[in-house]
Amino acid sequence: EDMGFERAMPVQEAVIPVLLERDTDLVALAQTGTGKTAAFGLPIIQKININKHNPEALILCPTRELCMQIAGDLKEYSKYLSNLNVVPVYGGANIDTQIKQLERGVNIIVATPGRMLDLMKRGKIDLKSIRYLVLDEADEMLDMGFQEELNDILKHTPAEKNTLLFSATMPVQVEKIARGYMKNPVEITIGERNSGSENIKHYCYLSHAKQRYLVLKRIVDYYPDIYAIIFCRTRKETQEVADWLIKDGYNADALHGDLSQLQRDNVMNKFRLKNLQLLVATDVAARGLDVDDLTHVINYNLPDETEQYTHRSGRTGRADKSGISIAIIHLKEKHKIKEIEKQIGKTFKFAKIPNGKEVCEKQLFHLIEKMEKVEVNESEISEFLPLVYKKLENISKEELIKRFVSLEFNRFLDYYRDTEDLNVVESKTEKKDKNSGNFTRLFINIGKLDGLQPSDLIGLINDVTHIRDIRIGKIDIMKTFSFFEIDSNYVDLLLAAFRKVKYEGRNVVLEQSSPKKKEKSDKSADFDNNFHSKKRKDKQNRRNFDNKERKGKNFSKSSSGRRR
Repeated sequence: EDMGFERAMPVQEAVIPVLLERDTDLVALAQTGTGKTAAFGLPIIQKININKHNPEALILCPTRELCMQIAGDLKEYSKYLSNLNVVPVYGGANIDTQIKQLERGVNIIVATPGRMLDLMKRGKIDLKSIRYLVLDEADEMLDMGFQEELNDILKHTPAEKNTLLFSATMPVQVEKIARGYMKNPVEITIGERNSGSENIKHYCYLSHAKQRYLVLKRIVDYYPDIYAIIFCRTRKETQEVADWLIKDGYNADALHGDLSQLQRDNVMNKFRLKNLQLLVATDVAARGLDVDDLTHVINYNLPDETEQYTHRSGRTGRADKSGISIAIIHLKEKHKIKEIEKQIGKTFKFAKIPNGKEVCEKQLFHLIEKMEKVEVNESEISEFLPLVYKKLENISKEELIKRFVSLEFNRFLDYYRDTEDLNVVESKTEKKDKNSGNFTRLFINIGKLDGLQPSDLIGLINDVTHIRDIRIGKIDIMKTFSFFEIDSNYVDLLLAAFRKVKYEGRNVVLEQSSPKKKEKSDKSADFDNNFHSKKRKDKQNRRNFDNKERKGKNFSKSSSGRRR
């Protein structure tokens, strides 16, 4: 009651009874902001022995901000239990202070993996008494590169414990943890697996690359009460977009890795308190930010990995509230929307970019609604009213309304009076090119054994070419090599750019591959290719043998073959 809880959230209804009834490992797939902390926190508080001074519960999470938030929530849940001690440990804070807190006795430790491992190596934390291990936002921890730290920590926990894994998505790495460290876990899925929240609407706006910022402004102006995170790919772009918005009069700021911890905390606090309306952020920098009532998430650029879209969009539409996730894309990125739709099990609405008149109407009616709803405190203004009435007595009601609207609204009217239509019209030629699959298939000599994933390959192409708008089609990652499709207009550029490239210390070989035969199945085509290739090789070998026999020379081993 003190915290304003009226009813349990779906994840709480599903998880809490299971954990209270029996000791079990558990995997729960649910979006961030759906009440997961209470789902695992309340049963743990109920079941641990608060009279002991050794830690019985360890909660691992990806960022210091989330660590502090979870610890704060647990303290709120247990504020009437005077003996229960919750200690958060995370990087960026004084480690000696944290050690002193641990030495006083602790029941629940909430930690980031890096700081936790540091304290373990110093011999300041003993995990022998751990009964409950929680991995919160497991997919995010793995995305941030904490795989080794997690493995080291998990190895030092008792075999007989309950492991509770909470994640928004279930990538392969998370499944490995579930298989390797959990025994017959109960699996609970809120919504569809790897899907987004049901409360979120997904909109897509087509834009020319050079007009992306103008489209962003148009969208922001169309939603007067917008409270949003705008996601960009790079630190540089994040700062640029924030600077442009600030210059254009918007209440905005940037959040990225080049900020100091003090600057970062300051920006996040301003945004939480709604002193900022727009936060422009990179994925990594925004991970520790938890805000429940975002109206919008805007993808200024689509993420390289489709799963990351789920994390981005999941920041709105929380706690049974509705939200809107917007993607600003250009024509060459339409295929990525299809991939995301398949991932989240939702359909994007391709929306029309509002024109100047539509924006002005939206702003005007928002202004009128605010005026209708404003509460008048007569006691504060009564002494000034006679002077105001006297000053305005010769102006009619209609004229007064006109002047008020003009005073408040001139900025939008001036800006949008003659603005251009930003909507992209897909020409017949572009549709024809797209439908004909204007891609070229390339071979590259790196694959799964090199740790290559589709996102790594896309990042490598971006880094080598310094171009982010190259259209990439199907990617096939094999054991020791890969194939991928690329916009045919960029083939020569790619082949030239990759001539002296290394990946994980290996020289990269990139070359054009033969297109797949469409008239046959893959197996049939592979059989034919291998059969005819073998025949050609046999024929060539016989020819070489005959020539060498005639010349009386011995065979020599060829080293020119390439592994495929």
